[in-house]
Amino acid sequence: EVQFVESGGGLVQAGGSLTLSCAAPGFAIDGYAISWFRQAPGKEREAVACISGLDDSTYFGDSVKGRFTISRDNAKNTVYLQMNSLKPEDTARYSCATIWGYCSPYPVPSEYTHWGQGTRVTVYS
Repeated sequence: EVQFVESGGGLVQAGGSLTLSCAAPGFAIDGYAISWFRQAPGKEREAVACISGLDDSTYFGDSVKGRFTISRDNAKNTVYLQMNSLKPEDTARYSCATIWGYCSPYPVPSEYTHWGQGTRVTVYS
């Protein structure tokens, strides 16, 4: 069974940057939208960003617009999330998953597959 692997999380001071990676070993991501989600303790899971599989369209949650950038390298079967100007509110476990085709502005997590275990991001002030 395919499972994505997230990496790049860690501890960072507010205002700093981190780059997360979502690797899909043995899975060709061409054509698949890849989405990042995050969840903090006691909070609902939140869609962070998505990059479509069939074009260059992207989606960003309102709370991260202007600060985060998503990109993909199909040859490496990897999607990246560049996080800038980090805030304590960004503290969460970040996970990636996939759905065929285009990003949805209202993603339903249960419809996504190949979830990874996630990588934790902690932002301190």
